[in-house]
Amino acid sequence: MFRTALRNVLAHKARLLMTLLAVMLGVAFVSGTLVFTDTLGHAFRNQSAKSYDDVAVSVTSYSDDSGAHQNPGVSAKTLERIRGLDGVSSATGRVSGFAGVADQHGKLIGNGWSNAGGNYAPDKQGKDSQYTFTDGSGPVRDGQIALDRSTADKGGYQVGDTVRVATNGPVREYKLAGIFDTEDGAVSAGGSLVLFDTAVAQKLYLEPGYFEDVNVAAADGASAQRILADVKPLLPKNADAQTGKQLADDQAKQIEKGMSGLSQLLLAFAGVALFVGIFLISNTFTMLVAQRTKELALLRAVGASRKQVTRSVLAEALVVGAVASAIGFGLGIGLAVGLRSAMGAFGAKVPGGPLVVAPTTALAAFGVGVVITMLAAWLPARRAAKIPPVAAMGSAHLPATTKSLVWRNSIGGVITLLGAAVIVAGAAAGSGGRMMIAAGAFLALIGVIVLIPLLSRPVIAVVRPLLHRLFGVSGKLAGQNAVRNPRRTGATASALAIGLTLVTGLSVLGATMGQAVDRMTTDNFKGDYMVEMANGMSLDPATVTALHQAKGVTAASPQTGSQIVIDGRDESVSGVTPGDIQRVVTLDTVSGSLDSLGRGRIAIAEKTADKQGWTTGTKLPVKYLDDKKGELTVGAVYKDNDFVSPVLVATDVLAPHEKKPDIRQIFVKTDGGESKANQQALVDAMGDNPAISIWNQQDIRNQFGGMINTVLNIMYGLLAMALIIAVLGVINTLAMSVFERQQEIGMLRAIGLDRAKVKRMIRLEAVVISVFGAVIGIGLGSFLAWAIGQTIKSSIPNYVLVMPWTRIGVFLLLAAFVGILASLWPARSAARLNMLTAIKTE
Repeated sequence: MFRTALRNVLAHKARLLMTLLAVMLGVAFVSGTLVFTDTLGHAFRNQSAKSYDDVAVSVTSYSDDSGAHQNPGVSAKTLERIRGLDGVSSATGRVSGFAGVADQHGKLIGNGWSNAGGNYAPDKQGKDSQYTFTDGSGPVRDGQIALDRSTADKGGYQVGDTVRVATNGPVREYKLAGIFDTEDGAVSAGGSLVLFDTAVAQKLYLEPGYFEDVNVAAADGASAQRILADVKPLLPKNADAQTGKQLADDQAKQIEKGMSGLSQLLLAFAGVALFVGIFLISNTFTMLVAQRTKELALLRAVGASRKQVTRSVLAEALVVGAVASAIGFGLGIGLAVGLRSAMGAFGAKVPGGPLVVAPTTALAAFGVGVVITMLAAWLPARRAAKIPPVAAMGSAHLPATTKSLVWRNSIGGVITLLGAAVIVAGAAAGSGGRMMIAAGAFLALIGVIVLIPLLSRPVIAVVRPLLHRLFGVSGKLAGQNAVRNPRRTGATASALAIGLTLVTGLSVLGATMGQAVDRMTTDNFKGDYMVEMANGMSLDPATVTALHQAKGVTAASPQTGSQIVIDGRDESVSGVTPGDIQRVVTLDTVSGSLDSLGRGRIAIAEKTADKQGWTTGTKLPVKYLDDKKGELTVGAVYKDNDFVSPVLVATDVLAPHEKKPDIRQIFVKTDGGESKANQQALVDAMGDNPAISIWNQQDIRNQFGGMINTVLNIMYGLLAMALIIAVLGVINTLAMSVFERQQEIGMLRAIGLDRAKVKRMIRLEAVVISVFGAVIGIGLGSFLAWAIGQTIKSSIPNYVLVMPWTRIGVFLLLAAFVGILASLWPARSAARLNMLTAIKTE
């Protein structure tokens, strides 16, 4: 029977090609994901371990945001005491912070959050072992810097050039003393690294004479644990120490955790692709079994048992799965190499290292490919085994019994209703119902797939008269062919339905979130510009003064983030400029007056006031960050606004209790509104600082909407694999359908249906089936988007579900295009059939 199975595989190479491609693509996605994440994780772990090769003990200090007085880090005196310990060969102090480098046009090099600065700490030989200089030398005095090679190349800088560098203070010009190579994480992430003289870095980022971190190297034969025990008693309360090995192990675990999240995301989409592939594989084997009814019945007639017939079909699936897995595994390795190269092309520096192909990856790839294929072929194998020997006497394929269809539709209806009920229950549960929606979505998807054959008749019946009127005989025959075998139509449409369910759900949520961002900007912000640091950190207080003095500025209010205890509860507070804040942010008062902010009172958002029972005139006890206590009176209650915190207070009230204000944004209003002249005036007022971003209202929309669109595009890209498999499914079904209907097509040609009309018939059939699957997917995807929206609407002001009708129309057109594309080969094959040969075919 195995030889028979092998012979059947070889005899049906063309018909099994699409199945092989579907399995191959799914396995390539799985194996590529595993190889890519293993390779990336191994490279980053090696890089992390390498950076701590010479570190016996690492000391790290921590800042205290409470404002309480404490040592800012490890003092130079403590560093000298560490150097004097037994077994210590050297101890290097480090400080770091933000440093943005301007290119020749004044624009920031890098992405802001990964632009770093640090200190150059030469040893007795005048070298810093952490950096390898390829040109020039390290900075040794104020006014000098060194740059990593990538940043120097991007900026077009050479040793001796003047470079403008922005930290959290004003922009300064430095002379470039040297260029170095490094595997620092900031540079690997596409950012930049600037090295300053140690005294300069301390002044910029900490305090003179203090370090954030200390790396301790051990002498030959010295114990890291012994050094650690000696170092710990010397440290201030806000510092801790651990061995270099412990630190490397901790970072390795964090890297593994990060890679695990990426791997799970990619594998989830690979699972979707394989799930779609199941329908293609099952459909293929179902049709092969139907076309070989006589052959299988004859096997039963000459003595083959049901188990032998079942094993024969499963053996075919095993061969197909094994071959597809082998090819897919090879493609997956190539995909991993391509992904790694693509990361470099997008500016992310990936550490060097070998390609990691673990044995478990190979086992997973072959296991998934073979198991999925055999699982999909199991039901057709069972059907093949049930073919009675007497069927060998007839030539008709055995139709599904009424009983089996009733059972199928009943089971599908129950599963669909159960899934819909769970989805609705999850939507009603709010933010805690997302897992219920996920479970319900799975059930509903399975149920709808089971019911698709039943749905195909009434849905396609709606368009059949239109097909007849527009395309004549070809349209009429296409409509009849699409519903002649509901199971085959349903299996073909299911693949597209699954893909478009996910795509539509993502699109509806993306459109809804995008419009919410637009409304948030339009409704809540009435200033002309928002100013913030490119790295998301605090702006210097001098920036507020500079903006107030800028030409054309009529109002400027910072939003100073703070946390104070009000009436025994921690509350997020925004420090603002009284008078100006009302002109740049929409603050509709419910009671009281916002002018009271200038008299030292506070304003409370409506929801917070209602929740806590506070009203205008309420006197509230407060405790500030420095633990000093006081009393504040509620001067106004305003409607909630996402641009500010639930509690507003004048910056003058907070200033005495904070060492340095945490200014996240500054909202600006200008005379005449947005214009190039006004924006340039702001740029000039801030010293043409490349690290400061100036956003107009459209920029704010683009900033948040762009993130949403980027996520959507990534999701669409990952779902493309499933849609490709769905297209293969349509091609496969049509090709096998044409083979199955050779005699019928020959008769149509014999009675006058020309080749052009035969092609049109096949194409229309493909379009009808594809659009039918798209309609099912769009409907289910929209329902899921509504349910998920119910779980997030409480956190999105004025949430309104938005249906992107234009995009949905594009999806339907693409589905029709998929049908046309998939029908090219089958339609051509059908039109080229020799009518006499086809008529004689049994």
